[in-house]
Amino acid sequence: MARPEKIRLGDLLVQQKLISQEQLKFALDEQKRTGRKLGRVLVDNVFVTEDQISEALARQLNIPYINLKYYNVNLETVRSLPENQARRFRALALEDRNGMLLVGMADPTDLFAFDEITRILKRDIDVAVVTEGQLLETIDRAYRRTEEISGLARELSEELGDTYIDFGALSENVGAEEAPVVKLLQTVFNDATQVRASDIHIEPQEVRLQIRFRIDGSLHLQTEADNKIAPALVLRLKLMSGLDISEKRLPQDGRFNMRVRDQAVDVRISTMPTQYGESVVMRLLNQSGSFLSLDKLGMQPDMLKRFREILHRSNGMILVTGPTGSGKTTTLYAALAEINTIDQKIITVEDPVEYRLPGINQVQVNEKIELNFSRVLRAALRQDPDVILVGEMRDTETAQIGMRAAMTGHLVFSTLHTRDSAGTLFRLVDMDVPKYMVASSVQVVLAQRLLRRICESCSEPHNPTPQEIEWLEFEEVHPDRWQKLLHGRGCSHCNGTGYHGRLAVYEMLEMDRALVEAAAHSDATNFMDAAYAHMKGRTLLDHALALMERGQTSVAEVMRISNQVED
Repeated sequence: MARPEKIRLGDLLVQQKLISQEQLKFALDEQKRTGRKLGRVLVDNVFVTEDQISEALARQLNIPYINLKYYNVNLETVRSLPENQARRFRALALEDRNGMLLVGMADPTDLFAFDEITRILKRDIDVAVVTEGQLLETIDRAYRRTEEISGLARELSEELGDTYIDFGALSENVGAEEAPVVKLLQTVFNDATQVRASDIHIEPQEVRLQIRFRIDGSLHLQTEADNKIAPALVLRLKLMSGLDISEKRLPQDGRFNMRVRDQAVDVRISTMPTQYGESVVMRLLNQSGSFLSLDKLGMQPDMLKRFREILHRSNGMILVTGPTGSGKTTTLYAALAEINTIDQKIITVEDPVEYRLPGINQVQVNEKIELNFSRVLRAALRQDPDVILVGEMRDTETAQIGMRAAMTGHLVFSTLHTRDSAGTLFRLVDMDVPKYMVASSVQVVLAQRLLRRICESCSEPHNPTPQEIEWLEFEEVHPDRWQKLLHGRGCSHCNGTGYHGRLAVYEMLEMDRALVEAAAHSDATNFMDAAYAHMKGRTLLDHALALMERGQTSVAEVMRISNQVED
C-alpha cells in the first residue's frame, strides 16, 4: 500500500459538515492553549464523536473503518507489534490479509508512525482506521501480563532456592525495582488494573501457589507458581501495609496506597492462616476514577426521580440492602455526592473508608482501640451534622442510635444485609430495635443486586435450555418475549466469558402511612403482603427481566438473582 496522504483534520470535518467553521476555530484556539490534539479537543467538547472522526478519515483516504468493539482480535498477530510501539503509534496489528498485514491506526495520516511500523514488522502493511478509545482498550486486553507474571514467579522461585530471604532487608539494600518479588507484585497489580479486577486472591495450595482475579463478580485464574514463593510475597505485602510480619498464626487486616498505570489505587488487604500458608485477599479501590453519579447507576427513571426527592428531606433513615458485593457502597456514595453542598454537614462512619469524598468528614472505625460504630456515631451526633452515613447496622446499639438520630432531625444513611426490601424492617426488629422506632424513622428501603452484562462484541440470539424454559414458564414470561433472549458467545473482549461489565437492578419500598401502620401494629406476614402489593411490577426480579428482554443480560443471570431473592 502507498503511504497515506497528510490531511488537515479540521478542514476535513468542516468539509464533511460534521463541525462548523466556528467550532473549528474554537478547537484550534483551545489546541494552541493546551497543546492537546485537535481531535481530542473536538471530542471533549462534544462537537463530534470519535467514531465520526474515524469514519470521516476512512471516507477521505478510501480505507476501511473497523469498529474494534465487534472485532475479535488474534492475540498472536497483535503481539507481533511490541506493546510500547503499539501505544506510542496508537496502532494495532490486526490480521494477515492477501499477503499484507492489516494495521489499525487511530491516525492513519501519521507518516512517521506508518514508516516505523513498517520497519518494525518488516512487512508490507495495509491501514484501517480505528478509534483511539477502542484501540487503547484493546491494547489493555491484548497485552496481558500473564506470561510476564509466570516468568517473574519462576525467576523468584529460582532465586529463593531452598533458603529463606528477608525481602524487607533486600528492598532496602538493593533498591525496590530490582527485587524479583517487587517486580512480580507490580506486574500482578498492573495486570489486575488492566482487566478491571476488583480483588486479587493469593492462595497457597499443597504444591502450587494460585493467583486469581475477581472480574465482574467472578473469579478467574491468573497464574500458578511454585508454592515456595508464597512467604516472600506475603512478607512484602505485610511490609507494604504495615502489618506484623512476625505474626503468621492470626488473621490481619490493613491497607496501603500505590500508583498503578498512572492511577491512584487504594488497596485493602486481609491475611488469613490456612493449611499451606497465609492466604491474602486484596480489594482494589481506584481513587482516580470518580464514582458513579445517581444518573449512571441504572435506576428506573420514575424510581430515580422519587429517590432524589427523598434525598432532600431533612430527617429520616434511608437503608440500602443486599448481599456483600451488590454495589451498596456505590449507591450510597452516589446519593451523598448528590446532596454534598456547602450548607450540609455530612459525617460518615465506615469500616473501612472505601472512597474519599471531598467536603465530607469520614471516620474510620478501629475496633483495636474500641473506636466502634456506636461510639463514633455518638460522637458524630455531637458534631452538629445534617447527614450521617453509618457504614453498616451491625448491632442493636448502633441501629438504635441511628434510628434515634433519624427521628430527631438528621438524615441517616446505612446498609443492611437482607434478601429484599420488604424483609428489612423485620430484620431490624430481630435486632431488638422497637417496632415503633423502625416504623417512624425508616423513610425508604432500596434493595439491589448486580447482574453481569452480556458482552456487546459477541452477543448472539440464545435458545433457552429446558431448565431455563421451565423457569421462564414458572415466572410467567410469555413465549413471545423469549425471542429477544441473547447470550455472549465468548471472545477476546470478554476473556471468553460472554460477559463484560455489570448492571445494577433495584427495588424501592417507600414507607407511606399505610405501611407505617402495618409495620408498627401488624404481624410480619401482613406487613410483607402489604409491602409486596406496594411494589407490584417494580421488584428486583421485574427490573432484571426487563434488562433480559432488552438483551443486556442473560436468562442465566436473572435466574441466579431470582434464586437469591426467593430462597
